[in-house]
Amino acid sequence: MSKAFTKESDNDDDDELQLPPLPAGGKNYITPQGFATLRAELKVLVEEERPKIVEIVHWAASNGDRSENGDYLYGKKRLREIDRRIRFLIKRLEAAVVADPALHHGNTQIYFGATVTYADEQGNERTVRIVGIDEANSAQGDVSWVSPVARTLLKAFEGDVLKLVMPERVDEIEVLRVTYPGPSGLSS
Repeated sequence: MSKAFTKESDNDDDDELQLPPLPAGGKNYITPQGFATLRAELKVLVEEERPKIVEIVHWAASNGDRSENGDYLYGKKRLREIDRRIRFLIKRLEAAVVADPALHHGNTQIYFGATVTYADEQGNERTVRIVGIDEANSAQGDVSWVSPVARTLLKAFEGDVLKLVMPERVDEIEVLRVTYPGPSGLSS
């Protein structure tokens, strides 16, 4: 059988398996900063990285035997990775619903984009910012709006005591502060 008709083992183009799931209804809420970050990444991939790799692959292919050409093989693999990420970003940006948290500036009710400080039963305080699925970064305190803690906090007010359901227990938490970025991007 011709090599043209065989599937390469490292060419797993089923990128749907790698996408974090969107909640029912398909909304992909994202902050303006998160949208700009994804769009900037897409621009870099399309305008800078991909053309460089295409040039390397073209050069490597012109050298002859491709079966043992490391530049060619690595370049093709990297090109597939870049193309997969480009498709992912395009799908995410198309489904994105930009929600500006600055619209809630001065509000004490928790909506998407809020920065919330809460305390658990032991008095330990934690501050989280409720962001889009593609922006979540727990190390920085950014939690996805579909995460259990965000779903518990959404629609609550400062001073509310809530039940945070976790796999191994249920904790009571108290909402201490709710802030939103101001119109100029500053927190209230």
